[in-house]
Formats: sequence, structure tokens, C-alpha cells
Amino acid sequence: MQQIALGCDHAGYELKEHLKASGLLDGWKIEDFGTNSAESTDYPDFAHPTAEAVASGECELGILICGSGNGVAMAANKHAEVRAALCWNDELAELARKHNNANMLCLPSRFIATETAERIVQAFLEAEFEGGRHLRRVQKI
Repeated sequence: MQQIALGCDHAGYELKEHLKASGLLDGWKIEDFGTNSAESTDYPDFAHPTAEAVASGECELGILICGSGNGVAMAANKHAEVRAALCWNDELAELARKHNNANMLCLPSRFIATETAERIVQAFLEAEFEGGRHLRRVQKI
């Protein structure tokens, strides 16, 4: 069974819990790196361990959530084997996987509806890297 890493700060907690309960991640073993409440936290404390699980190969993919999505994306992309993409619609999520071989999805919980987040996650999980000309570009990262 494939593993997926989940992490968030306080602003992403509610959405993270919703995604876990939604059925979208059925078939995945979920590694939840927290946070575990809506109490104020610092996003790097959760983004780094979540990203490390993907960078190390422990988890195939990861999802990070914070208010804007920017903070967790910046922290995750500090890890050499991580390609974290901030996505606010399903087309971006699909292209991030197909063209950029993104292995982490970052969601801006304060700027997207729950239904939109579900579509984004579904698109991210269903898309596959196309390789070809995109591989050459990803290797230059």
C-alpha cells in the first residue's frame, strides 16, 4: 500500500481532518505529522517532518496545508528531493504532477472551499508524470 504524508499548521487543521475523513485517501496509508488541533502553531514544525518523509522515500507523496499555502511550500522545498507545488485549482494540481513531477501538494486553506480542495487532491493523486521533455526540465531543478 502506498503511503502519503499529511501535515498542516493550525489554519490547515480542519481541512486536513476533512481530507482524512473524505474517502479521497482510501487506498493510501496515511502518515499524519500533525498538527492535531486548531491551536496556533508554527508551520515549519510540521512542514519539515512531512517533507522529510517524502524526501526519504518513506512516503510516495505528501500534502501540506496552511492558511496561504506559501509557508509550507517554502519549507518543503528546502528538502532536495521534494518538489512541492502550491495549487488552488485542480488544473494546477494536475499539471504540477504531469509536467513538474511534484511529489507534494500545498493547499491554501483560507482561500479555497472544501469542495475545491477535494477536487485538487483528486487531480493531484490521479495524475502521473509525463516524462519526456518535462524530465529534462525537472532534472535541472
